Parts: sequence; C-alpha cells; structure tokens
Amino acid sequence: MVLPAEEGRLITSSVRVLVATAVPVERDAVARAFPGPVRETVLPSVTVHEVAGGPGLLAAGVGPALAAASTAAALTAAALDGRPYGLVVSAGIAGGFPPHAPLGSLVVADEITAADLGAETADGFLPVTDLGFGTVAHRPPAALVRAAATAAGALTGTVLTVSTVTGTAARAAELRARHPRALAEAMEGFGVAEAAAAHGVPVLEVRAVSNPVGPRDRAAWRIGDALSALTGGFGKLAPVLESWNRHDRHEQ
Repeated sequence: MVLPAEEGRLITSSVRVLVATAVPVERDAVARAFPGPVRETVLPSVTVHEVAGGPGLLAAGVGPALAAASTAAALTAAALDGRPYGLVVSAGIAGGFPPHAPLGSLVVADEITAADLGAETADGFLPVTDLGFGTVAHRPPAALVRAAATAAGALTGTVLTVSTVTGTAARAAELRARHPRALAEAMEGFGVAEAAAAHGVPVLEVRAVSNPVGPRDRAAWRIGDALSALTGGFGKLAPVLESWNRHDRHEQ
C-alpha cells in the first residue's frame, strides 16, 4: 500500500501500529476490519492482540490514567523486544456534540485535549497549563489527520478527554463554549497521547459517535451502530495506517 505525500513522493515503507481502545468490544470491532488471524501476546500487565498484516490491538482500560499506563506498558515491551511501534491510535466509540457530530459519524481528532485537567476558580475553569504545569493538548500530524479523514469519510476537529462523562445540557454547553471546535468527548485519548509522547511516537485518535453529548439518555445510545461504523472506518483506514512511516512523520 502507498500513500501520496504532499511533495509528490510515494511512501511505501511502513511501521508497526498500536491501536488502543478502552474495552474489548471496541478492540474486537477494530479487529474485524482486518482479515488476518489474530495472535494473543501476553505481556507484563497487558495483553496485545496482533493481527497478521494489521495493527497490534490493546484494550487499555477505561479512563485516561489506566489508558496511559497500559499503552506505555505495551510501547515499552515492544521497544525492549526490538520491534517498537511507530504510530499509536486511540480508538473507540464516543459522545458527539450535536449537531456537529451526529450519531454514527466518524471523527478524526486534529487536537486531543484534556478538557477537565485544571482547577475551578471563582472566575471559571483554568487549564493546568495556566497553573504552570504540563500540557492539556496533543496535536496529531496534520498530514496523517487529513489522509485518515479523507479515507474514512470522517469529520475532523477536537476530541475532548474527560474523566467524568457529560450528563447534562449545562455541562455540554460549558465544554463547547471552552472548546468551540470540539466534536466529541471520550475518556482515553489524552492518556494514550501522553504515553505516545513519552515514547516519541506520533498519535492519532479515531472515534465513532454512539450518543449525543448532553443529558444522559441511554435510550438514545446507538452503540451497535457506532461499533459497526468503527469497523467500517478502520477498513478504509488500513492503507493509510500501513503506509505511515517515520520519515513522513518528521516532515509534519
């Protein structure tokens, strides 16, 4: 598989890709996009499902902390084995901000933001960067975002990482006001991105929208449809993931 580059080159060499989801049902939805057999590799503290001719798949756990720890463990084990991953993809279902990201749509993050990492003050929320610490956002390589979104027919925008899922209209409006480009919220992307950054590996986030962000209404959830969209999206993403390489990422 090849990916047309912006300067007219054709990229043919590939690197290993690790796809980190929260739970096994999301991992299995991604696996269905790849026809090869799956081999289970048990590592210290994590289990990676290796798809023949496809990515490594990790059910990293729910929430940014466990997702970061599990992803870091998988990346470390691969590096020590002499077969490092060259790209990490955070993937799964997510809430979408209506009407911008409707149910069943795919979102590719051009910014992965920790929406609630900071402090509440009398004057409003302060991100942790305003307190003089760390970071609250990771930006995937722009060319990779464009290629992935084009291939999958996905929307592009900010995907928020939250530790508490939004359950009210007021909270949804507050998040959207602070992050006007936000299309979706989930619970793992920023943690996966932090682990990838610690290893010097680029990150991508791909989400399928299963429910609207706002009042918690389980009757409105379309998890099955979102999982099917995730499978279909990764089927279209396969050539992009196979073609991504280290040389290309250094030019972003």
